Amino acid sequence: MAQTYELYHERAEEAAVRAKEAELENVRERELRAEKTWRGLAAQARKVATDRAEAEEARAQRRAAEELESQ
Repeated sequence: MAQTYELYHERAEEAAVRAKEAELENVRERELRAEKTWRGLAAQARKVATDRAEAEEARAQRRAAEELESQ
C-alpha cells in the first residue's frame, strides 16, 4: 500500500470522527493520539513528495544545462 498524504489524511479524519463520537474518555484520548500521529505522517508524506519533486526538477535542469554545454 502506498504511503501517501491522502491515505494518512483520511485516517486522521476517521480518527477525529471516532474521537468526537467516543463516549469513554480513554477511547477519546486514544483516537486523538491516533489523529495526531496520522496528521504527522501526512505532513511527512507531503514533505517527502515535495522534496522529491523539487529534486527531480533540479536534476532535470542540471541535465538540460549539461546538454547545452556539450553542444
